[in-house]
This record gives sequence, C-alpha cells and structure tokens, in this order.
Amino acid sequence: MLAKIHVTLKNGVLDSQGKAGHHALNDLGYSEVQDVHLGKYMEIALKGLSKDEAEGRVIEMCEKLLANTVIESYRFTLEPTE
Repeated sequence: MLAKIHVTLKNGVLDSQGKAGHHALNDLGYSEVQDVHLGKYMEIALKGLSKDEAEGRVIEMCEKLLANTVIESYRFTLEPTE
C-alpha cells in the first residue's frame, strides 16, 4: 500500500508561510492570487497490511507524529502497490 498524506493548518490558525508566499507572488506580478495555504505532503510505503489495517496504522502515525492535531488537520488516500 502507498499512503499519500496531506497535512494542513486548521481554519483560523495563522499561516505565516502562506501569507509570505501570497505577498511574494503578488510582488512578482501575480495579482490574481488571492490567498495561499501551505502544508506538508508525504508518501509512505506500507507492506503486509490489509487496507483496513493500513488505514488504522496511518491514522496512528498522523495522530502521534506526522500532524500536530491541535493546529493541523490531515487527510490521506491509500493506493495498492505491486
């Protein structure tokens, strides 16, 4: 299985990197950019697990290490691998 994980800041949490990216893009002439939100993207290869087991393990990984669930939310997909 291949877990594709996206971690982003929750609504209402100040995204200072996103704000900096927004201002930089505007300064470079991209005035159509209204807002920027930055996050993290991870791919984790898992072996020897069923889809249900993999889902549970990825949730554990996100809750314990990959996302700060106080200020971040996460979502993921699982894809079969050969």
